[in-house]
Amino acid sequence: MPIKVTIRRDECISDGVCISLCPDVFEWGDDGKAAIVEQYRVGDDLGAGKVPDELEDCVKQAVESCPVQIIAMEKE
Repeated sequence: MPIKVTIRRDECISDGVCISLCPDVFEWGDDGKAAIVEQYRVGDDLGAGKVPDELEDCVKQAVESCPVQIIAMEKE
């Protein structure tokens, strides 16, 4: 069951903790803010993705470690 991941990119402070903890899912966007890697992105939305279950732990770490709490995950 895929996991829906969203980033409220307009509130991103470019801390990079999500990218450090879970580089399989998060990367830097061209604007210097966190984005979902292209492989898991939903359409052209840099802040929306669907990731496989095996990445749940690292996504959860990113959600819990984000200093501004702008990352969310939800099982579909």
